[in-house]
Amino acid sequence: MTHCSDNEEQSDDGAERARNQKKRSKGEKRVSFPPDEQIVSGFAEHRDREVESSLTLTEVMEAYEQSCSRHQVQPREQVLQQLQQGVCVGGGVKCLDLKGERLDQRSCEALEAVLKSLHFDFINLQAAQLEENGAASLLDMMLYYESTTHLDISDNSSMGTLCWRALAHLIKQSVRLSRLDVCNVAVVDYPAQSLSKALLTSRLTELHLHNAQLSGVPLYTLVSALKWNRALQQLHLTNNLLNSYQDALHLGDLLRYNTTLHTLELSSNAVADNGLEELCDGLRWQTAGVRVLLLRNNQITARGMVHLAKALPLLRVLQVLDLGENLLGNEGMQVIREPLMNCSLLQLGLAQASITCEGAVALAEFLAESRQIQRLDLRHNELKVGGLMALCLALRINSSLEGLDLDNPPPQEQDEFLLETQTRLQSEITQRCLTNASRPPITTSDAPPAEATGPEDSTTTGCSIITLTEVAAMNSAEFHLH
Repeated sequence: MTHCSDNEEQSDDGAERARNQKKRSKGEKRVSFPPDEQIVSGFAEHRDREVESSLTLTEVMEAYEQSCSRHQVQPREQVLQQLQQGVCVGGGVKCLDLKGERLDQRSCEALEAVLKSLHFDFINLQAAQLEENGAASLLDMMLYYESTTHLDISDNSSMGTLCWRALAHLIKQSVRLSRLDVCNVAVVDYPAQSLSKALLTSRLTELHLHNAQLSGVPLYTLVSALKWNRALQQLHLTNNLLNSYQDALHLGDLLRYNTTLHTLELSSNAVADNGLEELCDGLRWQTAGVRVLLLRNNQITARGMVHLAKALPLLRVLQVLDLGENLLGNEGMQVIREPLMNCSLLQLGLAQASITCEGAVALAEFLAESRQIQRLDLRHNELKVGGLMALCLALRINSSLEGLDLDNPPPQEQDEFLLETQTRLQSEITQRCLTNASRPPITTSDAPPAEATGPEDSTTTGCSIITLTEVAAMNSAEFHLH
C-alpha cells in the first residue's frame, strides 16, 4: 500500500471538498469522504447510513488528535476532556459541548474524525464564532454522519448565506435531527426564507427561535411553511417583538391550519389584548392541535380576558395555559371564573398577575366546581389570609388539583398571629393537593358529584359559591379579632 504524506493527504481532502462544493446546487453533500480504510466501521456506507463504530472513546480521541495534526491545528482541550470523561453506549455519547469555543475552518474540518465515529444526543455550538466555510462544512458532516438529535447553533451572528444554506439542507434531509435551537440570531431575509422552505419537508419536532427578530415578514414566511408542516410539535418564539396586529393575525392563521403543533410559546412579546383575540379565534377551530400555549409577559389585561372567556368553553384541546406576568387583576379573574369551569384546561399559570384576595375567591369558586384542573400557579400575587381561606375551602371540595403554587408568607410584613394562620392554611392546601395526587385518575364520566367527597370532608358537604364569597369578606378585617 502506498502511503501519502500529511500534506498530500490534506491536499486530497481539500480537492475532494472543493469538488463537493461545486455539486452543492444539486443537493449533494460537501463533506470530504475518507477512503475505505479510514472509515470507522471499515467499509464505505451509503449516505443515509447510521454510524457503526467499533472504536472506543480513547481510539476516537487518538483519531481526533491525528486529524488535528493533518489540518495543522491544536486539538481542542474541551473536546479531549469530553472524550476522555464520556460514556459511550452503542456508539452514542450524551453531549459534545463546544459552547464558546472559537471554531475556525480548520478546527471544524478536524472534528470530522469525531463526528464520523460517534452519535451525540446534543451538539452545542452556542457562541462558537463559526466562520462561514467551516460552519457550512461542519453542518454537512452532521448531515452525512447523522451525528446528533439536538443541535444548538445560537449566538452565532456571523452566519452567512453559505452557512444558512447548509443548515437548511440539514433540516430538510436529516432523519435523526429532532430539535434545533437558533436563538439570538437575526432570522430575516434569506435566513427566514431558507429556514421556512426547509421546514416544508423537515422531520424536526422541536424548534426554538428566541430573540430572532421575527416580527413582520419573517414571521409571515415562517407561518406560511408551518401551516402545511406535519412534523413539528413544539415552536418556541420568545422575545421576538411579536405585535398584536399582523403578527397575531399570522399566528391565528397557523392555529387554524396546523393540527400537529402541540406547544406554542409566545412569552415576552407584545401580543396584548387584540392579539389574544386573534389567537382565540384560531384556537376555536382546533379539534386537534395546540395543547400548551405560553403567553407570559405579553401586555395582556382584563380586557383580553373577555376574548378568552368567549373561547374557553369551546376549547377541546388546550390543556396548559400560562398567562403569568400580565396585568389581569381581580377583574380578569371574575371574567374567566365561569368559563374556566367548563373547559379543557389542566394547568393554568397566573403568577405575577396582580391578583389579590378578591381574585383568589373567584378562582376558589372555579376550583370548587372543576373536576379536571390539576395545577394552578399563583406565585408573586398579593394573597393574604382571606384569599387563602377561600382556596383552602375550595380544596375540601375539589378532588383534581394536584399542585397549587403559592409564595411563602413574608414574616417581616405580618404579625405573629397572621403569619401562623397563613402558614397553617398553606400547609392544609399542600396536604390536600398531595391527597388528590395520590388518588387514581377519575374520568369526567365517572366523577362523583361535589357532595361525595368522602368522610373526611363531610363538614364541607354542599358548600356553595356563596360560602366562599363570605369567607373572602373575612379578609377585610384581617383577623383583628385577636
